Amino acid sequence: MAKKNLQIVDPIHGFINVYVNEVGIIDSPIFQRLRRIRQLAGAHLVYPGAQHSRFEHSLGTMHVAGQASSILAEKGHLDSDKIESLRLAALLHDIGHGPFSHLFEEVLQKKRKISHEKIGENIILKTEIGDIVSKGGFDKTFISKLAFGHSKYQFMNEVISGGLSADMMDYLLRDGYFTGAEHARIDFKRIINSLDVHQRKLSLDKSALRSFESMMISRYQMFRAVYFHKTVRAAEVMLIESMLLADSELGLATDNLEKYVQLTDELVISKLVSLPRTSSELKRARQLALDYQERRLLKCVYEKIFMKPRMGKVNPQELQHDIAKKAKVSESEVFVDISKTPSIPLAPSKKESKSIILTSTREAGPKEAYELPMSEIPLVAAISGFMDILRIYARQQFRKKVEMAAQVILGENR
Repeated sequence: MAKKNLQIVDPIHGFINVYVNEVGIIDSPIFQRLRRIRQLAGAHLVYPGAQHSRFEHSLGTMHVAGQASSILAEKGHLDSDKIESLRLAALLHDIGHGPFSHLFEEVLQKKRKISHEKIGENIILKTEIGDIVSKGGFDKTFISKLAFGHSKYQFMNEVISGGLSADMMDYLLRDGYFTGAEHARIDFKRIINSLDVHQRKLSLDKSALRSFESMMISRYQMFRAVYFHKTVRAAEVMLIESMLLADSELGLATDNLEKYVQLTDELVISKLVSLPRTSSELKRARQLALDYQERRLLKCVYEKIFMKPRMGKVNPQELQHDIAKKAKVSESEVFVDISKTPSIPLAPSKKESKSIILTSTREAGPKEAYELPMSEIPLVAAISGFMDILRIYARQQFRKKVEMAAQVILGENR
């Protein structure tokens, strides 16, 4: 390992060691921009303490990845160069996020069919970030692949993202701390110390299975209580709609990296509330942004949660049209929100995780390993599948009309 350069005090992990190769990245303007992108977008309008950013989450993920890689090195799976590569990849795993984090990704998907991971790859390969990585003696192409789950080392990809990832261990602890939600208590040190590798895949000592099970339940509860909270989503739906309406005027969904890395939460919201009122779309975008900023939020009038079976194909535009027609209001007064997430984190390949590899060591024998289906882990099996939530929102003055129309078209929520 390179020489330690400094320590950063963190409320979640205590002291985070930062090494000389990492300081240049952290001090770069592109990385410093992450200080101005909230980790949880609009959640602070419900949980006032949720003001933390992608910056400290990235540092935390690097720290946890470093701890995990040190354990794997002790067990003979990594050398010091790979430990440093894993730390750098973890540090950069969120470098491609736009303003309001995952909210902006919904705008990018609708406008350009691109993800923050792809933008992150381009930032590492085509900006000063890549130059800093290369000057430190690292292969920026490898770091880019590792950061987004595409390296040839599957277990290293899994340290960054997936069901045993440093990313999840940090964001659950951090989001729980800053929202005050009690659901996110996880024994992550037990999990880290129980990590191993079997047939190039990340594995877990079976003695830590209950800690893994508890972490999966914590993640599920955080989605229900925080990430997909109906009022949090009300704020976020308004912001997404405002950005979509204003994109032609502001060029938010840009493929110009120089412009993209200037975008932050406060810059975008200031542009939205200052939009010219030269068209009905821009007037509406401006008003939605103002209402978001001043917390005049939409009201949820219908909600249905799907797990087993999943929600079928729903066309939001058709549903919006039908409800508006039934309620005799403008389509612009009906907001259809479909939130989806796998109950168990996807693997780095973006495929559903259906099993976990467990290892055990007998006193007088070699290490044993076996693949345990998620369906055989009782509490995990109970939540396995997907969490799909369909919600209909409306402004306060149209609440009753839209609620009655939604119930007629979609059925009562029981």
